[in-house]
Amino acid sequence: MRIVLIGPPGAGKGTQAQRQGQQLGIPQISTGDMLRATRRASSALGEQLRELMDAGNLVPDELILELVAERLQQSDCASGYLLDGFPRTLGQAEGMRLRNINIDQVVQIDIGEDELVKRLSGRWSHPASGRVYHQLFNPPQRPGIDDESGEPLVQREDDQADAVRHRLSVFHEHTKPLLDFYQRWSQTGGPRFSVINGSGDLDAVTQRLADTLKPQ
Repeated sequence: MRIVLIGPPGAGKGTQAQRQGQQLGIPQISTGDMLRATRRASSALGEQLRELMDAGNLVPDELILELVAERLQQSDCASGYLLDGFPRTLGQAEGMRLRNINIDQVVQIDIGEDELVKRLSGRWSHPASGRVYHQLFNPPQRPGIDDESGEPLVQREDDQADAVRHRLSVFHEHTKPLLDFYQRWSQTGGPRFSVINGSGDLDAVTQRLADTLKPQ
C-alpha cells in the first residue's frame, strides 16, 4: 500500500504516519526528516536549506523530488510506503506522476488553525535524539530539560508563534491546489482521496485514519 498523508504543520502527520506504518509494515518516509538531516550538513545545500526552513518557506520542488525518488528505491519500500508531508505542492504532485512515483491513497488530516498554533508554538525538542515535548500536552519532567539525557531542549525557529502563522499561510496558499488536484484525480481512476478530522484524542485520530485506510 502506497499512501500520502497531507495536512498543515502540527496536524500530527508524523505521529500518525509512524503508527500506521508500524501497523501496516511499511516505512514512514518523512521529507522533513530528510531535509533536516541535509540542513545540518556542512555544505552549500545545507546553508540554503537553513535559510529557507528557518523562515518557514518551502524548499524547491526538484530538490524534494530527488530526495524522495532516491529514498523510494531502497528495498524496504518494495511492499509500499507512507509519505509523510509529501507532496506539498501541485508541482511536486505532478513531478511524482512524471517520475512514476505511484500512490494508492491520499488522506488529508483537517484541523483548525488556532489549535495548530497552540500545538506548534509549545513544541520543544532534544536535537541529538529527536525527542519532542510540548509544554501543554507532553511536558518534560523538568522544564527545558530532556528527560533521558538531562540536556537542554530547544525550540526550532519555525515553531515560534510568528513563524508558525507564516508556515500555515504558506501551506494554505500552496496546498489548496494540491487537494483540488487529488480530489479531481480520484474521480477519474486516480488514488482514493479521503479527509479525516485531526482534532481531539490521539488514539481516536489514529483509529479514524486506520478505518480510512482499510480496503473498500
